[in-house]
Amino acid sequence: MGATPSRHDDLSKNSYLERFCSKEPIMPNDIFWNRFLSFNIRPPLTRTDQIELDSRLDITCQKLLVNNHTTGNIGSLIEVALSRMAELLLSKQSENIVYTWQTYNSLFAIRCVLKYFIETIGENEMVQHTEVQAIESEIQDAIPIRLQSFFEALKDVIVNVPLSDLTYLVHLEAINCLLVLLSVQLFSQTSAEYSICYRIIMHQEQSAFAPIIICTLLNNFIQQEHAPPGLLTQPHGSSLVLSIAAGLWNVITLGIGNSRKNVQISSGGANEEIERKRDTETPLASQSLLLLLVLTNHWTTSHNPYRDALFSFTDVPDDNSAAQSKVIPSFRFNFDKLYNTICKITNTDEVTLLLYMLLYRNPNVKQYIMKRDDIQLLVIPILRILYNAPDNTSHHIYMSLIILLILSEDELFNKRVHEITLKGITWYTERSISEISLGGLLVLVVIRTIQYNMLKMRDKYLHTNCLAALANMSSQFRNLHPYVSQRLVSLFETLAKKHVKLETKIRNQPPSNSTDQENANGGVVNADLIQDLTILEEVLRMVLEIINSCLTHQLPENPNLVYTLLYKREVFQPFTMHSAFQDIVQNIESVINFFSYKLEQNDQSQIGVNEVLATIQQGTSQWPKDRLRKFPELKFKYVEEEQPEEFFIPYVWSVVCQGALLHWSAENIKLFLPSSGEQTTIVVC
Repeated sequence: MGATPSRHDDLSKNSYLERFCSKEPIMPNDIFWNRFLSFNIRPPLTRTDQIELDSRLDITCQKLLVNNHTTGNIGSLIEVALSRMAELLLSKQSENIVYTWQTYNSLFAIRCVLKYFIETIGENEMVQHTEVQAIESEIQDAIPIRLQSFFEALKDVIVNVPLSDLTYLVHLEAINCLLVLLSVQLFSQTSAEYSICYRIIMHQEQSAFAPIIICTLLNNFIQQEHAPPGLLTQPHGSSLVLSIAAGLWNVITLGIGNSRKNVQISSGGANEEIERKRDTETPLASQSLLLLLVLTNHWTTSHNPYRDALFSFTDVPDDNSAAQSKVIPSFRFNFDKLYNTICKITNTDEVTLLLYMLLYRNPNVKQYIMKRDDIQLLVIPILRILYNAPDNTSHHIYMSLIILLILSEDELFNKRVHEITLKGITWYTERSISEISLGGLLVLVVIRTIQYNMLKMRDKYLHTNCLAALANMSSQFRNLHPYVSQRLVSLFETLAKKHVKLETKIRNQPPSNSTDQENANGGVVNADLIQDLTILEEVLRMVLEIINSCLTHQLPENPNLVYTLLYKREVFQPFTMHSAFQDIVQNIESVINFFSYKLEQNDQSQIGVNEVLATIQQGTSQWPKDRLRKFPELKFKYVEEEQPEEFFIPYVWSVVCQGALLHWSAENIKLFLPSSGEQTTIVVC
C-alpha cells in the first residue's frame, strides 16, 4: 500500500504493508500511518474481485496473525481509524478530501483484516487481537472498550456524516465493517446472545441510537443512490495531496460508478445479472438493507432495539395513527417513498424479507399498504417470483407466498384485487390473456405454484400456504376468467387422479418394513404411502372447500366457474360417496344438478357456449340461497413458530453471502440453512 497505486498482485511486495505485518510495533501517533493510509486500490466490486483480493492478502494476514500479539498493530490501526473518523465528523461539511480518503482506507484495511481473523480464528481470539496493548482495565472489562469505540464510531459515520459523492464510499465501508463484525454468527453454532460483537451493538448505550440507525438504513435503501461517477471537482489545498487524492478517486469512483464497463457478468442467468448490476450501481442501498436485516433478525428472544424500531415507526404525516397507537413510534418515515421503492426495484430475497417483516410486524405499514389503490404494483412482482419459481430459491418462493397469505387476511384486499383489471400480461406465457383481473391472475399463479410444488419440491408447507391464501380469498372470488375457472377445476382433477393411483398402489403394496400398517384387505402397506394419502386427501378437501366457498358466497358473480363445473361434472362423481369428501361434494353436486336441469329445458340443438352462459346467468336469479349446506367460513392466519430465528438467521446470512461486495470462505462456516421442510413458519386457522 502507500501513496502509489496498488494492484492486488503487488500487495505482498508493498513495503508499508510488510512493515504493518512485521514484528515491529507501530504506535498510533507514528507518521507511518499517513503514508500507509495513502494507498490507491480499487475496492472489490464482485465476488471474483473479493476472492482474488483475499487470496493476495492471505500470506500477509498470516504474518499479522503471528506477530500482532507482540506488536498490537491491529489495535493501533483501529486507534488511527477512530482518530480519522473523529476528524471527518468534525471537518466542515465532511468535504475534506484527506480525512475522507484516509478514513475510507483505514476502514477498508480493518475490514479485510478482521474478516480474515474471524474466518480463521473465530470471534474471541479476534477480539483479543484488537485489544492488544489496550489499557489493562479495558481488557478485563466485560465489553472491550476499543472494539466498542469502533462500533460507536461506525454508527456515528453512518448517521452523522452527510452523504455526498465524496463520502459515499466511507458510508459504504462503515456498513461493510459492521457486516463483517456481525458475521461472527456465520462461524458459530451458538446464539448471537453469547457473542461479544452482538452484546456491544445491542448494549443499552448503543441501543439508544437504534431508531436513527434503522431510519438511516431505510433512507439509504429508498434513495437508491448510485455510486459517484467521474472525478472530483478539485477542492482547495495542497497540489501534491490533491494529485494523489485525485488519482485515488479516479480509481475508486470510476471503478464502481462505471462498473457496467468493468465487471464481467457471469452466465448465471438474468436474475444474477440484475443483482450484480444492483450491487455495483447502488451498493450503499443494497448493503444498508442487508445490515438492517442482520440487525433486526438476531436477539429475537431478548430485547432487540433495532427490531423494535423497525416494527413501530409511523408515516411522516400520520399524526392520527400515532395518537391511536399504544406503542410510541420509534421514528417517522415517508411510507409513500418506501412503498414506491419496494415496488420499483428488483424483488430480491432481501427486499421480500423486508416487505414480509413490515407487513407482519409493523401494523402502521400494513394498514397503509392495504389502503393503496395501486396494490397491483406490489402484488405483480411477487406473482412473477412465483411464476419464475425455477429461477428462485425455495425460500424466496416460500416468503413470497407468506406475503400473499398475509395480504389475503384482509377482506378489503380480497375484494379490491377483483376490481383491478390488468392488460398485456406478457410474462404469463401458458396462455395469451388479453385482459384479466388482478385477483384472477393471483389465483392462476398460485395454482401453478401448487402444481410446480407437486412435481419438483413436494413441500407440505408450500401447499398449505398456497391453499390458505386461496381459501382466504375464495368468498370474494368475483367474475373469474374462464381460464381461471378451468385451472381451478383442473387442479382438483389432477389431484383426484393422483388419489385414485395412490389408493390403487396402497391396495396392491406388498409389506416392506416394521412400520407398515394393515390395510382393509388384510394386507400390509407402507406407512409412507399412508401418510402421502392423508396429505393428499387434506389438499383435495381444501380445494373442494375453496370451490364451495366461492359458490356459497359469490355464485351469481361467477358464471364461468359454474360453466366449468358443468363441463367437468364427471370429475366429482367418484367422491360423492367418499367419507372424506361426500358432505362438501354434495354442495357442488347440488349446483351442477340445478343448472343441468335449467339447460335441459332449452332446445339442445340450438345451444352453444353463449347460450349456456346466458342460461346460467338467468338461473342464478332463481337459485335458492339456502340450498347449500353451511360450512365454517374459511379463514387462515399466518403465525411464526416460537423460534423463528432458527429459519431466519441462516436465511438472512445466506442472502448476505450471495451479495457481490462481501465474500466469506465457506470452509469454516458453521451456520447452515435448514432444508425447505424445516422452515419454522406455519399457518393456523
